Parts: sequence; structure tokens; C-alpha cells
Amino acid sequence: MARATIGAAILVCVVILALDVTAGILGLQAQIAQNKVKTVRMLFIECEQSSSKVYQLGLAAAVLLVAAHAVANFLGGCACICSQMEFIRASIKRKLAATLIVLSWLALIAGFSLLLAGAMRNSNPRRNCSFAQGHTLDLGGILCFVHAGVTVAYYVTANAAA
Repeated sequence: MARATIGAAILVCVVILALDVTAGILGLQAQIAQNKVKTVRMLFIECEQSSSKVYQLGLAAAVLLVAAHAVANFLGGCACICSQMEFIRASIKRKLAATLIVLSWLALIAGFSLLLAGAMRNSNPRRNCSFAQGHTLDLGGILCFVHAGVTVAYYVTANAAA
């Protein structure tokens, strides 16, 4: 592999890590801001004042997570295996890349859903009353870190398989 290619691959990995880690930190910061909001609980129902800061942090984290995923998938190429026969013939690197891209998509879907749910809960400027929701924003933030590891591993493996 040429030096320029290795340098470009390292740069892409750094960009993916930077986007995902920033998204994870924003998700955790959104949960910290959410915990500071005034809340009244009765059994399984909780009422809390919305926070525009939580909304902005959660939405920014979701956007950065999607951006990191897009960078990895557009620059990593396609490592899909479409048939059982193709799977049998594929190299171990290609099988690993295909497995990692599936895990990357799962981490994206779960993390994005949690971050968006936490952000949208704070999109209305009035008081929200609903069933008690757990720590959606910090779980989404943690999944951003998981996504970073899996996505960088996918990108490296996809480039090695190509």
C-alpha cells in the first residue's frame, strides 16, 4: 500500500473517530443538562420542563453520528455479500467487513433513535408529561463510542479486503 493511501486511510479514521467521539460527548452532555431540568414524578408518570439546550445537544449528536456513518460508508466502499455462495467464496477479510458493516448499521440505528428520542422530548417549549423514560441521551452517547470503534474497524477491514 502506498504512503499516500495509508495517510488518506489514517485521515479518514481520524475524521470518523472525531465525529463519533464528539457525538458521544454531546449525548452525554445532553443527559447531564436533562438531569438538571425540574422534574415531578408520580409512579410511572413524570412531568418535566423542556430544555432547548438538551434539544440542541441531542440533535447535534444525532447529526454528527449520521455524518460519521456516511463518511465511513461512502469512503469504505461496499463490503456486502448478497448470496450464500458468495459468502462461502469470500475471503475472511471480506466476511469480517460484511459483519462489521452490519454491526455499524445496528449501532447507528440504535444510537440515532435514542439521541433523537431524547432530543425530541425537549422540542416542545411547554411541560411534558409522559411515562418515565430512562437515560436515552447517555445511552445514545455511549452507542456513539461503540459506533466509532465498529465503524473504524469496518473501514480498515474494507480497505484491506479491497
